[in-house]
Order: sequence, then C-alpha cells, then structure tokens
Amino acid sequence: MADVAQRADEDITAARITLTGHVQGVGFRPFIYRLANEYGLLGSVQNRLGEVEVIAIGRTSDLTQFRRDVVDRAPPLSRPAVTGVESIDVPPADRFEIIESSARADAKVFVPPDFFMCDDCREELHDPGDRRYHYPFINCTQCGPRYTLIEALPYDRANTSMAGFPLCADCEREYRDPADRRFHAEPVACPTCGPQLTFEVDGQTDIKDTNHALRAAVAAIRRGSVVAVKGIGGYHLVCDACDPAAVGRLRRQKQRPDKPLAVMFPVQGSDGLDFVRRYVELQDVEAKLIAGPIRPIVLAARKPDSALADNVAPGLAEIGVFLPYSPLHELLLDEFGGPVVATSGNISGEPVLTDNVEAATRLKKIADGFLQHDRPIVRPADDPVYRRIAARMRPLRIGRGCAPRELDLPWPQKQALLAVGGHMKGTVALSWDRRVVVSPHIGEMDSPRSLAVFEQVAADLQTLYGIRAERIVCDAHPGYTTHRWAQRQSVLPVERVWHHQAHASAVAAELDQPGQWLMFAWDGVGLGEDETLWGGEALLGKAGNWQRVASLRTFRLPGGERAGREPWRSAAALHWECDDPWPDCPDPDGLAEAAWRNHVNCPETSAAGRLFDAAAALVCDLPVTSFEAQGPMILEALCRAPARAIELPLDRDGNGLLRSDWRPLLGVLTDRSLDRAARAEIFHSSIATAIMRQAVAVREKHRVDHVGLCGGVFQNRVLTEQAVGLLQQAGFEVHLPEKLPCNDAALSFGQAAELAARNAA
Repeated sequence: MADVAQRADEDITAARITLTGHVQGVGFRPFIYRLANEYGLLGSVQNRLGEVEVIAIGRTSDLTQFRRDVVDRAPPLSRPAVTGVESIDVPPADRFEIIESSARADAKVFVPPDFFMCDDCREELHDPGDRRYHYPFINCTQCGPRYTLIEALPYDRANTSMAGFPLCADCEREYRDPADRRFHAEPVACPTCGPQLTFEVDGQTDIKDTNHALRAAVAAIRRGSVVAVKGIGGYHLVCDACDPAAVGRLRRQKQRPDKPLAVMFPVQGSDGLDFVRRYVELQDVEAKLIAGPIRPIVLAARKPDSALADNVAPGLAEIGVFLPYSPLHELLLDEFGGPVVATSGNISGEPVLTDNVEAATRLKKIADGFLQHDRPIVRPADDPVYRRIAARMRPLRIGRGCAPRELDLPWPQKQALLAVGGHMKGTVALSWDRRVVVSPHIGEMDSPRSLAVFEQVAADLQTLYGIRAERIVCDAHPGYTTHRWAQRQSVLPVERVWHHQAHASAVAAELDQPGQWLMFAWDGVGLGEDETLWGGEALLGKAGNWQRVASLRTFRLPGGERAGREPWRSAAALHWECDDPWPDCPDPDGLAEAAWRNHVNCPETSAAGRLFDAAAALVCDLPVTSFEAQGPMILEALCRAPARAIELPLDRDGNGLLRSDWRPLLGVLTDRSLDRAARAEIFHSSIATAIMRQAVAVREKHRVDHVGLCGGVFQNRVLTEQAVGLLQQAGFEVHLPEKLPCNDAALSFGQAAELAARNAA
C-alpha cells in the first residue's frame, strides 16, 4: 500500500478511535485489521488493556463508513462501543498493522467468559482432511476457554495456562497471520503442540493416546461406569442417562440420593436439538437458549415416554438438558451416541473441582475412571442453569459462558467495593464507578474448599480488573462464613446490608426504573432488622431506602437450621402455633414440641420458604429431604392448573405491618379426601392471591410505581406466573430479574447496589 505522503493529493485525514466494551479475547483486533484493509486504510490497532485504540488514516468517506462498520459488523462475541473519536494530524504510515498490547493501568478491562465451540471449528473438528480432525482442544478467536485460563491481563498467551504449550510451526504461522481467524487466539493448539487426553483407572495402566483415551472412557460409560471428565471450567461426573443402574450407582457413590441430575445430549439436526426433542418438550425460548452461545443447562418438560432413567430427576416433571459446548464434550457424545448424565464433579455443595490430582483423590470413591487432560484450569466455572418463568428465560445459576457477568449501576460507587454475598449459592462482586462484575457460582459457603475458592475469586477479580477494593460489604447475619471472613479483613472497613434489602436492591438496580418499588422478597430465611428470620417480606421504596410494609404470619422453627432439611419441623410448628393436633407428626418422644413450647432453639420466622416446606411435608408425606427446596420442587411438580384460592386473612399487627395469615391453609393441606395435586394447586393459588392482596392493600396508602419479585421462592414457576398474572390484572407493572438469579446468587450485586444508592442519596 502506498505511503501517506504519496497520497497527499487525495482527501486524506486521520482519526484516533477508542472502543470499549467486550473487545478482548473475541478476535476484535484481527477484525479491525481486515476491515481497515477492506477500506484501504493505513494506521494501527492496539489493545490497551480493555480498550482498543485505532489510528485510522484514509479518505474521509472511507473513515466514516469504517467507523459504522466497526460496530455494525463486529464479531458475534464482541459488543464494542465507540467512546471516542478524535481528529489527529496524519502520521507517517505505509500499512495497517496490529501493534503490541499496552498495559495501561487505568483502562476499562473486560474479562471474557468461556465460549462454546463455533461453527468453523466444529466443521474442522469433523473434517477428516483437517489437521485438527477430532482434536478435543480445537479453538479460535471466536470460541474456547477464556475466564478459566487467564492468569493476568493483557490477554496474551504468556498470561494464560497455555503458556506451557509452545506453538508448533503450523500453529505459530496461524497465530502470527492477521488474516487468519486464529490470529492471536491465545489458547490455539493442535495435536502436535497442544493439550492431550489421558484415561486413568486405578490399578490399570494409563491410556495416554488422546483418541484411545476418549474411546476407553466411552466404553466405560457403556459398561455402566461413572467417569469423571475434565472439561473447560472443571469436572463432570458422567454416566449413561438411560441406565437406571448407572444413575443409581452415581447417586450412591456421590451420596446424592434425590437431587436432579443434568443431562447432556448429542448435537443432531439443523439447530442441534433433534436428539433433545426425543426426550423433552421444548418451547421456542428454551430451544433458542439451549442452542445459543451460552450453552446453559435449561430446565424443560420431560416427555411421558422418555427413555431417560426415572431416577435422573425423581418426582419432578422437568429435566435439566444441555448440549456439548466444547470439542471434547462433542466428541464424547458423538462416540457414545446417546444422552449422558453430566453433573458437577465436586463434593456436594462445594465448587466444582479443577485440579487433576485433587480430583483423582477426592472423587476416587465416586468415579470409576478419569478422562484427564493436561491444560491447567486457573479457576472453576460451573455450568449455568436457566428456567422459563413468566415467558422469559431466567438464570437460576450463572457460570461458564455467562460469567463473570458485568452490570451497570444507576449510581456511582464512590469507593471500590468488594461485595461478598450470602451463605448459599455464593458469588462475589467487585464494584467501582458504575460497574459491577459478578463472579460465577462458587457454591455453599460451609466447607474449607468453598472458602478457598471464594478467596481466590475475590483476589483474582481485583487483579484481573486492576481494581483494589477499598471497602467490603457483607450480609448482616453474623453466622455466615462470608460475614465472618469480612470481619477478619481488618485492613478494610466493613459495612453490612440486610439480606432482603440486598435482594430488593439487586432488582431495582438491574431494572433501573424511576419511581417507587414494592418489592416482594421471599426466600428461605435471612436475618431481619428485628433480629428474627425474615423471608416473606414486602419492601416499599427504592434502593438505599427500603421500608418493610407487609409480611407473613410468623411461627417458631423447632430446631432452627435443622428445619431446612427436616420440613416436618415447619409443618409441626404451624400446627402447634394454632393448637391443632397433627397425628402424623414424626416427633414420637415429644422432644421437639417440648423445646418449641419452652422456646429452646426455636427462632421466630416469617419465611415463605419454610411455609412451602411445611406444605410439602403435609401434601407429599416428605418429612426429611436430602437437598435444599426438594419439598417445594416436588410440590410444584404436582400442579396441573390454577385452583380456587382460599382467601388468607390480611390484617395489621401491633406495629402497623400487614400480615397474611396462613392458618386457613392447614385444613386443606391435611385433607386426604383431596388428591395431592389438588391440595398443591390450592396452596399455590392461595399464596399467589395473598401476594396480590398485599400489593393492593399497600397501594391504598402508598404510591406504587412498580412491583418486583425476588428471592429463591420465585424460582417456582407456578407461584410466580400466577402471582404475575394476578398483579397485572390488578393494574400493577411487574418485574423479575433477567440478568442475575432471583436467589441468593444476586446478593453480592444487591449489596453493592444498596451501598452505592445510599451514598448517592
């Protein structure tokens, strides 16, 4: 291309264009390079640690169209925004080039999540003539791991866990060629120079050839074995999903007797979902998400004649289904030829395991064999989970493919803040200026490994984004591991946010609507401002200024936290509270009732979650459960259609707080002349009606511009959709979160939002 000086007779100008957003790790610089050459421009493009700076030299008309196309034709995984265009003197240049990354400390960093395998790589994966044919680690700038292999920024190969795999001559040539789609694809590899598979069985010789290892793993699965498969963000425990004995074996070995297991299906058909449709009914929004770029687990209705083992999701009408999102998973499913259970490779409640030696040690009593690879995983990222609720797909868990999740705050954060979330479904959030970055799902914060991963993720977010937290915010509950951890960080000031205020502020900040909110925050339990256990609350106001205006009738929980896994305790408490006999109460020696009557370890609660537990214990004969919300999930699965609601009394207590009284439900819940489904339907319809009546009563005295629903109880589709319908019929504008789960995974974001709103007031 001619030097600028040789083109002086043309209308040549120059501009410095600054772009921010999702422009790192997504092939953005080679895209700019190719686009610039298409328009005959000179200059350069440089990654400046989260920003991309383009020096563009050419005809004014070409520069104008180039600026439009930079956004309009950007790579699918990128989301660029032009944040600056500055006319500059025309510098000397004889070509357009990609120059070395800059590590400016003040840039706007974006850390990309892990991406699913793109169509171009899939085509190569299945092409016998391609040098990467059946290579399980094929990737390019448009796909492959990111978050789980980045050790530092800028995002260059030397700063990833691929640094230990020197490129062969062929990969080096692709990596250095700006016209190649693998130009600076940092995880790029091939069978010659990249990671390899090994299949390991205790007491047998390891199979180290990649193709043979894969086939050996599939053969083991066909024999009914459980195989631990190392993926992108951690391990899966895999077995034949159509073999009840294999599924039962996995359950016994993992000590997970009832919790539903996710199922991965082979890709088949034009949208990849033909195989899935043999087993489940898919709504359009569900199908679109399953086959979309996040590749999450999606809950879908199981077909009555499905060949899946009944013990995949006992007692439930839905199955968590997903497609392979990495070349390794696709090859495994293609070779197996059917659906497999693919559940998190962890000790229940902990973060998914990532290290070869640790996995082989800690999963040896669960897995019969291990399909390992030698690419290190820097930090875990579990699979995300979504469910269709009120016509839209809502996250129940964020993780691989959609996290770290970045959101904007309506209010600036005056000091950089680390929000540490709650105790269940842990996430961490880093917040500064108007930005909040929420980590992938960590797990339940009651094990040493959960705390270790929590600390790693908290440190990594600060390192990767170049932001050092100046404050910490935690839940007000002193018994939470995250609360205690925050208090031990003596260097930084610590602030507390009440549990349900954080829930409410998470929705208010995500939706960012003007006016006054009425926020229903319904969950298991969370510490309230009166030191009782809240969980069925209606908060009025806005982020930074919430007032409790309605709740549920309280009752005392015999055994405290034990009630979460022993729902008979909640059911018994409802009867004892009303002096009603319960002949089937599993308290034969009367010790629990004696403790309840003497107020020994019986905290008071208004938690809707415990009310649902009680209903499940009474309707489903489920005195003890093996996982959180098992009872309410089975209770919901019984429902066929809305039923006639029982009107629950709504009165003000001594403090002027509206309270709905659940007592009229006891007779229905224990009425065995009605089948279980009828009782479940009446319960759900009555509770949904109670929500609507509370909202109407609040509106009679206060302005209500928006109603929001948050907290884990609103993962229940039957309740939520009925409540939304009734509220809308009553003239309310109703909102649910879409970017973050409504459960405790949103607490870290809500804590950050609540503090920002308070400080902005």
